[in-house]
Amino acid sequence: MDTRPPISSMVMNDVFKPHGLSASKLRQDRILDEAKHTADPVHLMRVFGIGARTAMKYVYAVHPERRSALPR
Repeated sequence: MDTRPPISSMVMNDVFKPHGLSASKLRQDRILDEAKHTADPVHLMRVFGIGARTAMKYVYAVHPERRSALPR
């Protein structure tokens, strides 16, 4: 268990803003990278705390061949 205090948003901004990055963009990139490697929406939901619909959007973004071919 990590007993250290959480990192502050000021520290995050000081580190990432000069590079044009935000915590939100980094998180999105991390989820996309994980989706590339696993393509498992349940894994994405558990690791990142996202919903099923969001997890499927990430999987489809990096694995479009997994999308159903059924008409909607």
